[in-house]
Amino acid sequence: MSSKKAKTRNEASSSRGNVVGESIVADCGRNRSTCGYCKSPSNSSISHGLWTESLTVNDYQALLDRGWRRSGCFVYKPEMDKTCCPSYTIRLKASDFVPSKEQQRVRRRLERFLAGELDVTPRERPEDRDISFPGDVLESVRKIPGAAKSEQKNEVEPIMKYLSEQIDNEVQRCIQSGELPSNIQMPKASVKKVISAKRKKLAEGSEELLYTCNIAFPIVAAIKRTLTSEKGERNNNAEEDRLSPETVSEKLLSAMNKVGEFFGLSTKVCKGHINFFSATQVTCSDRDESESHCATTTKSSSNNLQVRKRKLEIHLKRSSFDPEEYELYKRYQLRVHNDKPESISETSYKRFLVDTPLIEVPPSGYDDEKKVPPCGFGSFHQQYRVDDRLIAVGVIDILPKCLSSKYLFWDPDFASLSLGNYSALQEINWVQQNQAQCSTLEYYYLGYYIHSCYKMRYKAAYRPSELLCPLHYQWVPFEAAKPLLDKKPYSILSDFSLASSSSSETLAESTSEHEDMKQGDTSDDDEMNYFDVDLELDSSRNHSDITNILISLGGPRLRVKDLPRIKNPVVRKQLESMLINYRKVVGAELSERMVYELR
Repeated sequence: MSSKKAKTRNEASSSRGNVVGESIVADCGRNRSTCGYCKSPSNSSISHGLWTESLTVNDYQALLDRGWRRSGCFVYKPEMDKTCCPSYTIRLKASDFVPSKEQQRVRRRLERFLAGELDVTPRERPEDRDISFPGDVLESVRKIPGAAKSEQKNEVEPIMKYLSEQIDNEVQRCIQSGELPSNIQMPKASVKKVISAKRKKLAEGSEELLYTCNIAFPIVAAIKRTLTSEKGERNNNAEEDRLSPETVSEKLLSAMNKVGEFFGLSTKVCKGHINFFSATQVTCSDRDESESHCATTTKSSSNNLQVRKRKLEIHLKRSSFDPEEYELYKRYQLRVHNDKPESISETSYKRFLVDTPLIEVPPSGYDDEKKVPPCGFGSFHQQYRVDDRLIAVGVIDILPKCLSSKYLFWDPDFASLSLGNYSALQEINWVQQNQAQCSTLEYYYLGYYIHSCYKMRYKAAYRPSELLCPLHYQWVPFEAAKPLLDKKPYSILSDFSLASSSSSETLAESTSEHEDMKQGDTSDDDEMNYFDVDLELDSSRNHSDITNILISLGGPRLRVKDLPRIKNPVVRKQLESMLINYRKVVGAELSERMVYELR
């Protein structure tokens, strides 16, 4: 195509209100940095970067399917065979998604919270609360005076279940704040009734001990097992050596004090146990093994407490700066990621999560309006609000084939609701619902999967998922890829299917991009310039055909083959090397479609 025709095509695209537009990129080349996953002190993380002035949704979709990902207006791709932690693009076909038991539990937990059956913010002062206790717990409080025998020996009273959940919430808060390790599967708390024969062993003083929890003991044991397994010997770190059931229980105590107040209970730590005492006089009777306690006669106004349902609203809005979102982002980074306050600014926030190169596509402006969801295509922020309180924000891109999840930040007070998992379920559900409007919209992209990083493996729990082969750009079922990744972090995932005749054609096509391409455009010998000549004279250098790369020279768009001859051999070689690398990382089709901006 001549430069005149190329320019005419681009002008035609822009004439439709910049709905389609054009992608303009500048090649930043290789980048080395420290790795946030393996924490290597050296610059072991290696990637290739592009700075994007603008990017069509179709071109970004194509980049995703070649292993790229964006951060603001910067798009990057790990050099998989060189970087310390190979990062594989992972996706899920929404219509095939089958939620696991844990994912179903996350959904049910949030539904219980919205129904008023679960409280997740025990750290607030009682007088500041605007949320009520679960109905089953209120019923337990009402039954405390003169409580009768349990009908079953092992019956778990609602109040015990509720107290157990609150301890679990506090454990999660300690993990998020760094007070407890985050790389350990913590045991669940279990609050139990205390029979009279054991009360003196577990508590000191004259108060009536009603409930106890020994969660600190299995937590300490789990931490020590993990440290021993990871280091091959007992951890000698002084801080970890000081970790004991008593110190763990003390960490959990402050929140439990506030919870106990509502039930006329006082809370103390004794011999590593978290104990709940009656704050007033009680009478108790023990009968065999099925004894039941009579709980305290409280002066609380429990009969006046009402269960109040909460309302969850999810709002999808175009990416833009929102002060309320920024304040939530700061709290999240400070409390969950332990960032320093001086490292967080509006500028860095905008650059990371607000700025976008994607050209907005409204639902009424696409070439085929039947293939656009009601919101259109582009970059969005999805707000999660409970009773109008902003509790989470998902930063996402909606593209012709997928919803691509970029980042999520949430209110640390709601850590126990597993909002990261819940938002993923909502985003998958969004794709399922919008497929009727946009038939090409099939997939949910979860970003990068890093098999060598344990914290990133959770993404494979969304099944059935696929990983992108880093060489042939085929999608490979995770179950087939996992055995390869178990052997080594970097693997050509499509190797497992080389013998399959059904995939041989696709493999041959994708492999052709990596083979030596020595032919130039011979349709018009008069248009051949130094690039064609160089490629023919020295084919042993394994050059790819760069003659059709589209270049911007500060205005006009030209193919490389249409450029005037560059006389300076040094400049010529330098430009040629840059274009060869660029074509290699973005592929032949994109290199001829996107505009390569020379700076």
